[in-house]
Amino acid sequence: MALELQDALKTGKKQLAVWGIGYIGYSSLAHFAREGIKCVGGDISKKRVDDINISGKSSIPNIEYWLDFDVGPLTKKRLISATNNLDELIDDINSVHLIAVPTEKNGAPHMGAFTDTLSRIFDGCRTKKFKDAPLVIIESTISPNVIDGIIVKLAKTKGISIGTDIRIGVAPRRDWFVSPDKTLRSLPRIVGGFDETTTNLVVEVLSIVCDNLLPAKDAKHACLVKSVENAFRQLDITFANQLSLAYPDLNILEVLKLAGTKWNIETYHPSFGVGGYCIPLAPYYVIDGAEKPDELTLLKASIKANANQPKRVAQSLKKRNVKSVGILGLAYTGDIKVDILSPTISIVNQLKEVNIPVKVNDPLYTQEEIKEICDVETFSYPNGMDEFEVIIIVSSHSLYVSTPTNDILKHLSACRLVLDNMGAWRDKQSQFRPKGIEYHEAGDAKWL
Repeated sequence: MALELQDALKTGKKQLAVWGIGYIGYSSLAHFAREGIKCVGGDISKKRVDDINISGKSSIPNIEYWLDFDVGPLTKKRLISATNNLDELIDDINSVHLIAVPTEKNGAPHMGAFTDTLSRIFDGCRTKKFKDAPLVIIESTISPNVIDGIIVKLAKTKGISIGTDIRIGVAPRRDWFVSPDKTLRSLPRIVGGFDETTTNLVVEVLSIVCDNLLPAKDAKHACLVKSVENAFRQLDITFANQLSLAYPDLNILEVLKLAGTKWNIETYHPSFGVGGYCIPLAPYYVIDGAEKPDELTLLKASIKANANQPKRVAQSLKKRNVKSVGILGLAYTGDIKVDILSPTISIVNQLKEVNIPVKVNDPLYTQEEIKEICDVETFSYPNGMDEFEVIIIVSSHSLYVSTPTNDILKHLSACRLVLDNMGAWRDKQSQFRPKGIEYHEAGDAKWL
């Protein structure tokens, strides 16, 4: 049956539907289309749909660089299309459905979009829109309790039999969209179905675009893996941050770098706080899905510590009696247009509370977007930096890293301090000192 499904996709008898065409969903569309599979993406965003149908590719910044291939020709061949009418995805020709919708809202797990998507597909099964049981592959991050608490419960409510009317598997994504070598094709990927037959089906379909698939015992085990691996990173980064607080007079960056030379120790970097969809949310997913959540004391402490880190940055500026701040980067990391749980948002809010004027620049965001997200004005880069006493670099965007040192220095006339989250201007610090500018990378001695 699995090979029949793969053949049906490859020969065009069946096609693949992707629910949600952000970073994850769009890259799924692109990779499957590259292998000749006809794909349709559904999204509530008119802009995302129009970008694909009209311009032929996504407007997600840098996405094709990370994909490492041009998607335009695939759209011209009609291997990729998109729609705002999600009901169009409920069609017998769509035998495989990838769910890549957000499972986060306001910095916490939120299953609204996920539940709505699954409900639509279940309704399609109930009303016999599919002749054969469709295969649903969940790429969105979910916790194990979603399996019984939402999926199984919703299926019973709709009168749908999982395994007979529909097959459901879990296959979280691990891509890192700032490294072209860490892709859907190359990275190991965990998969697990509600039963062994479904697991095999998921493997057969995903093997079209993934070279290394690792079957888990079942769907619950598969969905927990991603949250656990990211929760490990959250704990380690929290420890790195706490070390820099516990030893303020030492360069913890150097300590961690040297500690990382041991064969079984990774090198971690203190920061202004962890952002994005994955790492800071992972503890919530793990705790939310646990049978005994009170045992996860370390994860609960890491959530609190990470939330406090941006506050410490703002408080350190208050103690320095700073009069104006310019922040470089709204995105939580370099060259990715994702501001979910970005330290910038919290730092801005804290600076407002202590009446320190602040503006934000980010080349990936419009002036209107920055105003909507942060409720502050933007400024031009590098020309507009002259008005600030302090420059905070949150996101190591390529633009900031590649700007010639002289172009930076001539626009720091009022600057007396640079705080650098991840070392974007590390190689320029020796030229700051003669200008009377103090430079600190997160984690070095006395950085706060």
